[in-house]
Amino acid sequence: MTPDVSRPRLRRAALALPCLLAATMLAGCAVGPDYRAPEIVLPLHWANAPKQKPAAPRDLARWWRGLNDRTLDALMDEAVAGNLDVAAAKARVREARASRKQSIAALFPSLDGSGSLTRNRTGNAAPSDTAPISGSPYTLYQAGFDASFELDIFGANKRSLEASTRALEASFDDLDSTLLTLLGDVASTYAESRGYQARIALAKRTATSQRETAALTKSKFDAGSASAVDVAKAVAQAASTEANTPQLTAAYVAAVHRLGILLGREPSALAARMDRGAPIPAPRLPLKAGIPADVLLRRPDVRRAERQYAQYTARIGVATAALYPSVSLTGSITTAAQKAGDLAKSSTIGWSWGPSATVPIFNAGSLLAAVDAAEAQRDQYLLTFRSTVLTALEDVENALVALAEERKRATKLGESARNYGEAARLSRALYQTGTSSFLDVLDAERSAYSAEDSLLQSRVAITTDWIALAKALGGGWDRPVDVSKPEVVDTGTLPHLIDVRVMDPVR
Repeated sequence: MTPDVSRPRLRRAALALPCLLAATMLAGCAVGPDYRAPEIVLPLHWANAPKQKPAAPRDLARWWRGLNDRTLDALMDEAVAGNLDVAAAKARVREARASRKQSIAALFPSLDGSGSLTRNRTGNAAPSDTAPISGSPYTLYQAGFDASFELDIFGANKRSLEASTRALEASFDDLDSTLLTLLGDVASTYAESRGYQARIALAKRTATSQRETAALTKSKFDAGSASAVDVAKAVAQAASTEANTPQLTAAYVAAVHRLGILLGREPSALAARMDRGAPIPAPRLPLKAGIPADVLLRRPDVRRAERQYAQYTARIGVATAALYPSVSLTGSITTAAQKAGDLAKSSTIGWSWGPSATVPIFNAGSLLAAVDAAEAQRDQYLLTFRSTVLTALEDVENALVALAEERKRATKLGESARNYGEAARLSRALYQTGTSSFLDVLDAERSAYSAEDSLLQSRVAITTDWIALAKALGGGWDRPVDVSKPEVVDTGTLPHLIDVRVMDPVR
């Protein structure tokens, strides 16, 4: 009879099948959709940008240096160090980093130790109805270890780690976005405060000149060559110009107070420094807009929206994995003795280990609804990403138009101010010689002041539009920001535990 060689092979195959199945289960897989970068159609060039070479990233780094104002440079550094919104963004980074470490820890086994000391006494019941007879009291020492490990067959923990990693990346982008907003606010507020100073100085100069005109008119009235109406009008115009000073002063002080708050200090902290005065900062060089695709990399709010979309894509996998069985390996070792020195030697030792599985059977559609909710959240963040991109494009286009048109306006206002100033000088000279009416002087001085004031406002608008363009293009802080230092340092100490920490490679 020929030996049956197929049976040993079948036996070996039967033995190998559970091993292969176990290896597959240990390797695990991740259910749910894998993240793919969203596709979005962008224009090839800016509709309102002048023709120029694409900008390099360094062109927008520390863009405020293009305003050539050392006081502003110092304020920017102080703002990054002291602003409270930046400090809150740093705390959110630390929170996201800690959450990610928790997700990493879920991939590893957990081991807990336990110990107890109890004083015991037992009683032996008598055969009759008499009271029980108490035994001798004794001390019992117990110690043990419990271990557990979730196999993560369907990748719930892996998807959770993926989601927490994307959340951490989004928190860094949120910090960058906070810095971008802060720097723009500090620069704009600083430019506005210098503009108010220049307008206050203009109002005072103009009022002084108009008071001189009123004095001249009074002299001519005394000489009989001017009317009382002319004197009244001259005094009224000077008073009207002087009335602008308190309003402008209040606006200037409010801007200085705002700067103090942006730096994380009391409102009046910068009053002495700002009162020294300085010209309105003006941009020296134009900003290169580059191409629209650059906003996907430069704008931190766009990057944050994309990372949040990736985060909530991973959360679908977490919700989907809850539909499948979960398998864990658990084990424990316990020992008990009546003397502490007998533990693990002359003591009772017990152990147990084995797998455990939890299978969802009926939950009235709750788990499926959780998957639907996760998918809906993912869709919301995709739409948020698209909306953020479109808003970024709109910001750049609006800033380009506003800056270009304001420059044209400033050119015309400069021409207007020069001619009105010359007209005021000539009309006053002619009025002194008696060849011009006082009405011409009044109208020329009023128009000259209005044109000069409008020109100062336009110069401030050019600077703020330039700042808005730098923000819209994603220019910001290019130095490392320390996010490890907490705002509150607790005086207590944590208990000394055995804690294996995994290095975090994200930033």
